Amino acid sequence: MDTRPKVVVCGGGIIGVCAAYFLSEKGASLTLIEQSSIACAASGKAAETKLPKYRGNPKLPSWLDGPVSRSTTIGTTQTTAQVHPQLFTKTLLKKAVEDYGVKVVIGRVEKVEVVEGRATGVLLEGGDVIEADAVVLALGPWTSKLRHLGSMFRVSGLKAHSIVIEPKEPEAITPHALFLSYIPSGGGQPLDPEVYPRPTGEVYICGMSAESEVPDDPEQIVPAASSIKALKRVAANVSSHLIEGEANVKAEQACFLPCTNDGKPIIGEVPDVKACYIATGHSCWGILNGPATGAALAELILDGQASVVDLTQFTPARFVN
Repeated sequence: MDTRPKVVVCGGGIIGVCAAYFLSEKGASLTLIEQSSIACAASGKAAETKLPKYRGNPKLPSWLDGPVSRSTTIGTTQTTAQVHPQLFTKTLLKKAVEDYGVKVVIGRVEKVEVVEGRATGVLLEGGDVIEADAVVLALGPWTSKLRHLGSMFRVSGLKAHSIVIEPKEPEAITPHALFLSYIPSGGGQPLDPEVYPRPTGEVYICGMSAESEVPDDPEQIVPAASSIKALKRVAANVSSHLIEGEANVKAEQACFLPCTNDGKPIIGEVPDVKACYIATGHSCWGILNGPATGAALAELILDGQASVVDLTQFTPARFVN
């Protein structure tokens, strides 16, 4: 008989996967529920770089042959690391499944089952109930679509666009991440796009963000044609290696970054429902802060208190008057 505490984690992005990994590593019997596919939203269509501040006189890489007025180096190979979000998320989940027996269920969560003020599981679309001793809601910008949580606080979606380019000569692209202040030649507002060469041989370019209504299904997210056109124009101006035609545009996409009213993530137990926990609102810092969030949740749920991170300022109770 399995006597391990049963935990259901709802959401297959980086926050949910990190929570599932650390909870299962710590001894929980874990079921992860995702309505679409693993890393199908921001965790699969975002960029992430750990970049401490460093300043110097940079020598521009040869592939960066577009017009540059000035430049500054803010990191080195000793102080900087880049993570491929989708590969990281999927690899971590694969390890959790293989090493700790995490079960993955594809389904849409309709509501959290609550008995006498305590979460006892989740109800899926279609009527199936998955019982649990604790429930974790890591639903990103879809968090507010759960009726109970939507009345407590708002998690909005910032729609961020990106393209993925495959250069004809990937070996010519060095691993220099670029953080640009881009002034369109025809005038208009300056843009702040970012360019990330990846070890897979692709170049990821993102930018063009705006708050927008979050659809019910991540698969329904469609990028704005004007934003994609602007990013292609940025790519062409940055490097002749990235001009469409000279390079293959592999993906044109958009995702929603989960944002809160006060700019801080929401991590902790839901105030009026025992054993129901939430982890969302990390905006563009989900990949960077996902592991610490998952580790802290595992401690909070299984030990009663987090020690790896002080979660006080992130508590959902801050929104309750």
